[in-house]
Amino acid sequence: MTAMFDQELREQLAQAREELAAARAEGDADGVQAYEGRIASLIRLAAQHGIALPHDAQEEERPLP
Repeated sequence: MTAMFDQELREQLAQAREELAAARAEGDADGVQAYEGRIASLIRLAAQHGIALPHDAQEEERPLP
């Protein structure tokens, strides 16, 4: 199950990054804020479970939604 959880987190992170890029392209400030929070939450969740997801420091600096 750990491998499935790891894969699911990676897929959700990729999806959230795609949605963030789309929100930025559309000038959707609320969407940008929401997806930045989602990305940070996924990174924190992964870390709590010992899963290292590739990310930059800015992605984990977002406050909890």
